[in-house]
Amino acid sequence: MAMSETAFLRRVAERGEYPGEGEAAHSARVVLALLGVHLVGPERTRLARLLPAPYAQLVRQAPPAEGPVSSEQFVQAVAAWIEGATAATALWDVGAVLSTVADLADEELLRQLMMQLPTGFELLFGRPQAA
Repeated sequence: MAMSETAFLRRVAERGEYPGEGEAAHSARVVLALLGVHLVGPERTRLARLLPAPYAQLVRQAPPAEGPVSSEQFVQAVAAWIEGATAATALWDVGAVLSTVADLADEELLRQLMMQLPTGFELLFGRPQAA
């Protein structure tokens, strides 16, 4: 069952130490839209089912990526979409969102997601053991 949008944003805001849910919502939109590009198949659908509706839609409707990106490239892409972000602040944003997502997923889904993503993403999800 999907987490409520309010609970999801509160958790992201807490982890990202954002002053409010607005910044958490923006980070979540950017990170999840970019993540959705790199996921396919039933795992993408299963992940979307765990997310609040606006974020689930971003994951489900993301066009497929032209190719894989490293975790560093993913963070750089997030930085490019968040005004004023640096690689360091984007890494913080990614960690706040993806660690929240990882808490929603069971270990089997996380393992399947990590199989679709290049090495290094497990750290972005805050789960180095999922590798």
